[in-house]
Amino acid sequence: MSWLIRMVKGVIIALGFILPGVSGGVLAAILGIYERLLSFLAHIRRDFMRNFLFFLPVGIGGILGIGLLSAPLEWLLVHYKVIVLWTFAGAIIGSLPALWKESESKEKRDKVDWNWLLGTFVVSGVLLYALPYILGNLPANFLTFILAGVLIALGVLVPGLSPSNLLLILGLYTPMLTGFKSFDLMVFLPIAIGGILAILLFSKGMEHLLEIEHSRVYHFIIGIVAASTLLILIPNVKVEESISYLGATPVTFIFAIIGSVVGVLLGLWMSGLEEKYK
Repeated sequence: MSWLIRMVKGVIIALGFILPGVSGGVLAAILGIYERLLSFLAHIRRDFMRNFLFFLPVGIGGILGIGLLSAPLEWLLVHYKVIVLWTFAGAIIGSLPALWKESESKEKRDKVDWNWLLGTFVVSGVLLYALPYILGNLPANFLTFILAGVLIALGVLVPGLSPSNLLLILGLYTPMLTGFKSFDLMVFLPIAIGGILAILLFSKGMEHLLEIEHSRVYHFIIGIVAASTLLILIPNVKVEESISYLGATPVTFIFAIIGSVVGVLLGLWMSGLEEKYK
């Protein structure tokens, strides 16, 4: 039964991999396994076999969840993109108060924090918007899916950071969903490689960085999250997956506003759960 429960937890955590505005780290914290997961990833050789067997059903559940949930999400994006993306943006906005609170949980906010926040917001916003003009659309291939895996892993390592909004901006989100839906090994494999590389490279560093520069790190994260959320709602002709308001009707905008409100409430609720079960 314990094995089955952990597999179900994996299915739920999979939402954090594919839903913009939802963090896999937050869901892991809500389900009571984040601290053990971070400790395992940061010190992977310590009690490896015991931890591996503990997280094996979580991993299996995550793969099943990704495969099962990707198809309906892809369908919604094809038919109701404006409404869905506004809902996603609302969910991200709803998570920001928790990040804001966490950023000051260990030390009082100072001018340097504000500079980190504003600087990151402006620089990341400009870079993310201009990137397709500089590089063109990122092709959905083995190498770019490795990048997707790195971003997804960072969403697990850093509660509150949702990688899917970045993948939307980079044009990798829909190809990723399509691959997940069909259990395409050439999508799963590079994402797994990217995730493992990120874990090996960043888990110890992230654990240490959060200990010594907690406030700076979180203001940096807030800047990126705020900028990427804004860009989800701004059309970019160079990005195929970018939102488009052509053909949108007043009814579309009414449902988009309703969806964004629901998203904000969902984000606030999930943040409250994280605080409760942290």
